[in-house]
Amino acid sequence: MAALYLSLGTNLGDRHENLSQALALIAREVGTVEASSDIIETEPWGFDSGNAFLNMVVKVETGLGPLEALHATQDIERRLGRSEKTVNGEYHDRLIDIDLLLYDDVKMSTPELTIPHPLMRKRSFVMEPLAQIAPELAKD
Repeated sequence: MAALYLSLGTNLGDRHENLSQALALIAREVGTVEASSDIIETEPWGFDSGNAFLNMVVKVETGLGPLEALHATQDIERRLGRSEKTVNGEYHDRLIDIDLLLYDDVKMSTPELTIPHPLMRKRSFVMEPLAQIAPELAKD
């Protein structure tokens, strides 16, 4: 089993319900949710929108490999109504966003997946919740 840290975000629809549905699917299809941060409300990052985000980080014990976990979370996003990560390379409003942050001590960089997440340390909406559940991993 591996420790997988995921960031979840939503700024459309019933945001609390979006997170709840995503967590239920993650628990069923990715692994056991061992810890979850508080839900925080944040302004959009990387684009302008009048819709605030709800964000959280969870630790999942998983038997999936990194790419399998990526594909599983992408499938969950699609099933919850997410069509694409970006539009013309730009961020936009979304029903759900699930990012792989960390996977054990794995470091990898492929066209499909980079671990640790390359932007996580620049995003307070990731680092603050991560610090709640894994302060040792949120240190610089």
